[in-house]
Amino acid sequence: IVIVRHPVSVCVPVNHKVTLSVRAQGTGILNYQWFTDGAKKEVPNGTLADLTIRAQQTQLYVCRVNDQYYKCVFSNWVKVKVLDIDKGEPHIATNPKPQKIQPGTKLVLQCAAFGVPAPSYQWYRNGQPLLDMKSGTLQGTYLCSLSNTLGERWTEPVDVDITDKVALLIGNLNYSNHPALMAPVMDVHELGNLLRQLGFRVVSLLDLTREEMLTAIEKFIHLLDKGVYLFYYAGHGYEHAGRNYLVSVDAPQPYGTENCVCVQRIMLSMQERQTALSVILLDTCRKYNQGSLLSAIKPLAPSGNTVYGYACEDAEAFEVQDGGKSTGIFTKYLNKHILQAEKVTHVLEKVSELGRDPLITGKQAVEIKHTLKEPRSLADPVRTTGHTKELHLRDACWRQANVEVSFSALYSNVLVAFATVKTTGPHTQDCVVTLSSIPTMEDIFSRSGRSEEMDSLLLMNNVNPDCTLRLCALQKLKESMVIKVDLHYTHRDSKLRQTESQQVDIGKPLVASCKLYRRNHGAAGRTREGAFAKSMGNIASSNPPLHQ
Repeated sequence: IVIVRHPVSVCVPVNHKVTLSVRAQGTGILNYQWFTDGAKKEVPNGTLADLTIRAQQTQLYVCRVNDQYYKCVFSNWVKVKVLDIDKGEPHIATNPKPQKIQPGTKLVLQCAAFGVPAPSYQWYRNGQPLLDMKSGTLQGTYLCSLSNTLGERWTEPVDVDITDKVALLIGNLNYSNHPALMAPVMDVHELGNLLRQLGFRVVSLLDLTREEMLTAIEKFIHLLDKGVYLFYYAGHGYEHAGRNYLVSVDAPQPYGTENCVCVQRIMLSMQERQTALSVILLDTCRKYNQGSLLSAIKPLAPSGNTVYGYACEDAEAFEVQDGGKSTGIFTKYLNKHILQAEKVTHVLEKVSELGRDPLITGKQAVEIKHTLKEPRSLADPVRTTGHTKELHLRDACWRQANVEVSFSALYSNVLVAFATVKTTGPHTQDCVVTLSSIPTMEDIFSRSGRSEEMDSLLLMNNVNPDCTLRLCALQKLKESMVIKVDLHYTHRDSKLRQTESQQVDIGKPLVASCKLYRRNHGAAGRTREGAFAKSMGNIASSNPPLHQ
């Protein structure tokens, strides 16, 4: 016999009707008997799973459940506390409970009280009264005042913490002045999918300039609170004066520290937010840049709950061809182990086995640094309360009698539009559909070898459209985007070739709404930062399946 739901204690006024309930599972017919006064006294007629009484005095209750085989189990003891409210002062029956919630989650705090006359309620957060509050910043210390004409009572204070798991993934491959890379396309995509399985909200971006990288990182840092946050970068990089730098796609040749993004500054910004766990993973080289002047800035080490994983100790990080696709050797082994529900440092130790890979034996070794004060895993669940308010991508939809247009987000700044001829009318033949955008967005993956790899990502969704349009570098979009659909066909009667067109305004999709091309400077910039960070949070909340 297993009790699946125990009764709960209550606090009520005299002569109040109370129902205590127990639920159990077992073989055959189950029998119930409720007891009070130290289990010595059977409750009259208390032979059902639900016991209803008129509370006259404070008493303890327990329920015995037995089967036909003389096996029995007992429920937990519960107290029915009875208060005499002749004087009418408020009495608190239920205090609110501490909660940990995810951003976007509805917060519900409950307290209950009774008195004569009935008490009124006033909630406070951090000592300030909440007047008709329906939204806003929820984190803080809460308590409630309950009062009537005869007195006032205060609930116990409770804390509400925000917990979250957000990842920012950046992959740079199409460099203007440096050798192009292949691996970041698949590495960012596959790692993003794995992190979503772990409950992360993911922002994935390809080919960012230095200004765009700095802005994206600033907005990511602004999202950080008490949760788990991961920053990943794949692309060119180097080490200088004990510091590590990430090379943007617009970096000149030769480049210096002023043309790149400093990893230690990212780490310092994440640590200042006092997160539960900050993880920085870098699949990039660390060869010393001979062209840079020495810096007087001392190296920064991790602090707080920070884990720092580097693809190599002091050399190059390699990318390889694995099963027809390009992948960074570090990310290949990272993806192999990242779903394991183990301490994050143990996962990275397993990634260190890449040093035995025959393709790079003796050439690359992982470096791991951390300052964890307690065991943390990337698989730790996000604790939520209430109903999660789902945040979705802005869906663009246009449907005509014989053409369907749909969209898929491969990354947060790469969108693919599909057009499919579903049916043809009796007077049409030889239908061809084409897509274009206003403004025109350069397809940075159209060169040889690149397009095939990007197309392989679409095949994962079993998509077989008649026409596709790849929209890249959406972070540069400064105006609403319009998708133009042209349907070309031959009229069966006149034999003339004809064209029908339709336009659909999809606004600023995905990361375009975050305005990464414009960094915030000074006080005016800080006032806009909250809204921009919220936009990035909305993008991070979205999964990239096909949207129609």
